[in-house]
Amino acid sequence: MNDLAALLPLVAIVALFWFMVIRPQQRRQREVVSLQNSIQVGQRVMMSSGVFGTVVSLTDDRARLEIAPGTQIEIARAAIAKIDEPVIGEPGEPGDA
Repeated sequence: MNDLAALLPLVAIVALFWFMVIRPQQRRQREVVSLQNSIQVGQRVMMSSGVFGTVVSLTDDRARLEIAPGTQIEIARAAIAKIDEPVIGEPGEPGDA
């Protein structure tokens, strides 16, 4: 019984480590995979380096982005960090009052 009581703090530390580190990391990884699988041609995206572009074509592990009119680059699909949602009512957009 005394040996079990001595092991209890170690088990508690391992459980705390699991819930504080491992589990959130797995959740973030699932979110990243889901985001990268949902990318479609025509969407505006941001790469992990901060470069924005519009998706022109997709393959299994690569994407081609247009970063300026007539300028396209080929990137690793995993480098896409987020899908850029346009902000409604940006200054200079048609429809501004």
